[in-house]
Amino acid sequence: MFYRLIKIKCDEWILSSLNMGRMNNKLFIIGILCLLQLFNALSAQTYEEWVQKSCDCIDKEDWVAAEEALKNAMREEPGNPANFALLCNLGTVQRRQGKKEEAVLSYTAALARHPRSLAILENRASLYTELGENDKAINDYNALLIVEPDDQEALYCRGLLFLAKKQYAAAEADFDKILSLNEKSVRARLGYAILEKARGNYEESERIYNYLIGEMPRDWILYEGRADLYFLMGKNSRAMADLNKLFVETTPTASLYILRSKVKIALYEKAGALKDLEKAKEMGYDPAIVEELERMCK
Repeated sequence: MFYRLIKIKCDEWILSSLNMGRMNNKLFIIGILCLLQLFNALSAQTYEEWVQKSCDCIDKEDWVAAEEALKNAMREEPGNPANFALLCNLGTVQRRQGKKEEAVLSYTAALARHPRSLAILENRASLYTELGENDKAINDYNALLIVEPDDQEALYCRGLLFLAKKQYAAAEADFDKILSLNEKSVRARLGYAILEKARGNYEESERIYNYLIGEMPRDWILYEGRADLYFLMGKNSRAMADLNKLFVETTPTASLYILRSKVKIALYEKAGALKDLEKAKEMGYDPAIVEELERMCK
């Protein structure tokens, strides 16, 4: 703002000098040059300085300032070959602000410059997953796995997406591939637990969850998965035991409140279920699902 004011004052001074004839032509030109040099020295920031500023802002989690700094850097040097990385960072900064559609555009622009970047493909794929655009997410994971066929994280994520589409054979193939790369993979075994639950093989899914929890008793995502399984099996007291542990040990999510409300409804604790549903609604859970469960409490 300070630099902008200087520029405005310079413009006013030059115009008034012209109108009032206070300077001869030579002095006038010298005056302009001096003022412009002063303004440029005060206001100019290089590409590198904007990039550094964006990094500083990201470290401070000042996402708004980081976004502006990244955009300024690319305005300074639009043809810089490193801009694909800045576009990737821009997408992530926008994503942190909840600007998901803008983030997609930034990641897409980054991929146009560097189409085989694993990091950018992974970022856009996970964002598409958040947006519920599963086919687009799968396409990005496909592209990533062409470049790096043994990327276990990508195989796991794609497997979960296949599960969501009920393409169980494709999901199983991805989990099998992970186990062929790492026979001790927790992710692959968790994938199988979810797969067997989706297929209705509840006893096998329970066996896998019990094994994983025995190996990693503080991996809380396992308890949530097992609680959901127990609910499907009608073992609601066991489901509530897992949920109670989660509510003590973690910060509950909206989906966790929804799951607990379902268990409470099954246990005829409808007043408690309504409180959980109200909390889930406050946290932004799908209102249609909340309303459907609320009707079950009447």
